[in-house]
Amino acid sequence: MQPAPAPAPAPIPVSNPNPFPTQISAPPSAPTPNPEEIMFRDIDIGTINGFIGIAIHWIAVPLILILLLPLYFSPITAILAGLLQLAIAILWFLQWNSYLIINPNEAQALQFFGKYAGTVQKEGFHFLINPLYQKQKISFRIRNFESAKLKVNDVNANPIEIAAVVVWKVVDAAEALFEVDNYHGYVQIQSEAALRAMATKYPYDIIEDKDIGGVALSSHQEVIAQELQLSVEARLKRAGIEVLEARISHLAYSQEIAQAMLRRQQASAVVAARSEIVKGAVGMVELALEQLSVKNIIELDEDKKATMVSNLLVVLCSETDTTPVINTGTLYQ
Repeated sequence: MQPAPAPAPAPIPVSNPNPFPTQISAPPSAPTPNPEEIMFRDIDIGTINGFIGIAIHWIAVPLILILLLPLYFSPITAILAGLLQLAIAILWFLQWNSYLIINPNEAQALQFFGKYAGTVQKEGFHFLINPLYQKQKISFRIRNFESAKLKVNDVNANPIEIAAVVVWKVVDAAEALFEVDNYHGYVQIQSEAALRAMATKYPYDIIEDKDIGGVALSSHQEVIAQELQLSVEARLKRAGIEVLEARISHLAYSQEIAQAMLRRQQASAVVAARSEIVKGAVGMVELALEQLSVKNIIELDEDKKATMVSNLLVVLCSETDTTPVINTGTLYQ
């Protein structure tokens, strides 16, 4: 008889050598900035009428300097008077930078040691309270931009040349100056990018069967212009620019396929013209047979009807003038 197996020893509790928890919660992440968020917008800043500023600059400040002269009679206040006069004299020279002239449809953005302070948009003669503002002029006038002739592929992979005219203007000076590096170059690059993207979405012309009923670059100018305007404006909105109009100014097949596509268009036009000619000729033949039958002018058997139809179709569908042959015999000769 075999002895019973010895019971397994009980596990010895072991203390955790690491007193710190094994799982450490990650610190809350900082909010990710939204790239579409606008950081700068126009802020109106208060100014003084420029003619009042002239009075302050040329009358009030020198008058203060004169009023400080009696302080020199006392040795205690002489030093204070000298420091005050020096500070006021420096301020008098700095105030030459306080004058500001705003022309119609213009604005000037003000910065104070690199920090945006505000924008003056009201036309006229202004005097700034702070003479240390740095001024940047910007125009709100309407401008035109015509893109270069871009070589792109349409939706059918046909190489085409396309160009567009964009009419735009700045509506927010702070966005145009501080949101983008160079808003003139930004308009050019983004307009051409929008034009390229739109040109690849549509065919040049309705030639293939899959394009029938759709939008083509050459035949739907208003639809294309409206979509191009919306696309360009969506790209330039961050720069404080409004697009008034965008329209295709040049559209043509690329030189390497221009002759082939021209022959294809000519063939399509010839087929369409032939179709209309045949349709009209058949209608005229049908009308002639109907009139002959109704008025009982002549009775024709099936062979003569076929001959008559053949002759009429040849005459009506021929590209050149036909020469009639007069039959001087009977109808069946």
